[in-house]
Amino acid sequence: MCAALSTCLLGCGHVPLDAPPSAPTNDDAAAGIVELDIATLQSRMADDELDSRTLTRAYLDRIAAIDDAGPTLNAVIETSPDALDEAAALDSERHAGHLRGPLHGIPVLLKDNIDATPMVNSAGSLALAAHRPKADAPLVRALREAGAVVLGKTNLSEWANFRSTRSSSGWSARGGQTRNPYVLDRSPCGSSSGTGAAIAASLAAVGVGTETDGSVICPAAMNGLVGIKPTVGLVSRSGIIPISESQDTAGPMARSVADAALLLGVMASAADDADAATGAVATHRLKDYTDALDPDALHGARIGVLRDAMGRNPDLDAAMERAIAAMEAAGATVVDSKLPTAGDWDDAEYTVLLYEFKDGLNRYLRDSGAAVGSLAELIEFNKANADLEMRWFGQEILLQAQKKGSLDEADYRAAARKAKRLAGPEGIDAALEHDDLDALVAPATGPAWVTDLVNGDHFGGAGYGAAAVAGYPSVTVPIGDVHGLPVGMILMGPEWSEAELIGLAYALEQATRARTPPRFLPTLSPQAVND
Repeated sequence: MCAALSTCLLGCGHVPLDAPPSAPTNDDAAAGIVELDIATLQSRMADDELDSRTLTRAYLDRIAAIDDAGPTLNAVIETSPDALDEAAALDSERHAGHLRGPLHGIPVLLKDNIDATPMVNSAGSLALAAHRPKADAPLVRALREAGAVVLGKTNLSEWANFRSTRSSSGWSARGGQTRNPYVLDRSPCGSSSGTGAAIAASLAAVGVGTETDGSVICPAAMNGLVGIKPTVGLVSRSGIIPISESQDTAGPMARSVADAALLLGVMASAADDADAATGAVATHRLKDYTDALDPDALHGARIGVLRDAMGRNPDLDAAMERAIAAMEAAGATVVDSKLPTAGDWDDAEYTVLLYEFKDGLNRYLRDSGAAVGSLAELIEFNKANADLEMRWFGQEILLQAQKKGSLDEADYRAAARKAKRLAGPEGIDAALEHDDLDALVAPATGPAWVTDLVNGDHFGGAGYGAAAVAGYPSVTVPIGDVHGLPVGMILMGPEWSEAELIGLAYALEQATRARTPPRFLPTLSPQAVND
């Protein structure tokens, strides 16, 4: 669930990174699903122009055409054998006059660290390649109750990018390397790499990612999507392979703010008595986040720009300035702002993640009856299968986590307090209060780097860390591209400010209309960019 720290071998259609790509065929567009939003799909189903089984079949065909072949995105690690039957059953319900909810008949993809029957939940690891949970995670139950068709699972950075200090985002031993659909030799970021690439390429209507620090925001931004990282606890975490009880959350990834808001409302409806953070937020949870979709939300708003997060790429800065100008034209007051504690939480955060990963993973593996029952057993599995698991990079972070003790240790408790305080009350909250702001904005991350399995990610900085560590909400919105590579602006606010941020993000989206569909370019060249 970590995009980058600050400091299919088994039936997944895996191909080598250097396999020759090709563009999608016109048959995909003829299927009538490319770039369609939920409202359009629902309207067509309501008018009997489309049914869920036909829609689901079209997405499965598109996965076969451009994920397993053609550009070989390698974004979908597994499709559900029940998807077509689920869709047909939902069609029967619709014809009988019963609609379960706003996602009735809509195919959704889930990151492969979320329990969803009858599929494997592996976190991309061969150690869990046969691990089939006995029940859906609560958030998956909520999706089904709202009428969603669970189409399949998406590839990810193995163990949510919490395995090695030089990993490649979007690579897992089970799933291989996911490609960025905009430029195929570029990184999709991570760790929700497959969800980002798949939804950008219209392999499903919407998708679910997870984040600890950047793993919804970064792949959403690099794949030209809207991503929402909710306040920790708004969405149930049970049934998700964990990193950190302090920072983990699932979040929606979509091609529009409206679709992301709709999906968030369904995800947040999941009841979960086993998650203390989720059980404590009933008074903060809204039933329908689409009520926040106000094209005039920027009018009268005060926005703070974190200039210290800029200055790394002049083209990215230019995209930010255009978005800022659009905000001002829409009636917002935009001022420069600073996080007084920026980056001061880094060491404490890493300590917290190491302790909590060991504790949480041991509990998940034990309670779910996985083939490896502990972090220690996982480490030994990787050693025994190093030719497959550690071909490109090691497991340094797993080894560091294994050395940690229990969550009762003083070092852990002190680090947890420090990280949360510096990122939240003394970070985001202090900046908002100092300039009487409604939200903070920054570049979500830079443009995608060239995928490098040998050396790992060439990460160029990001603006999402404070919200991740504080457990506060953030939203990224496309604001254009840098030589054909999508870039996004992140909006951050205080805890439980999802609705306000969604309103601001929607107003910015409507003012800029900056998102463009992927072009599946093999590589970045002057000719390709100008074509």
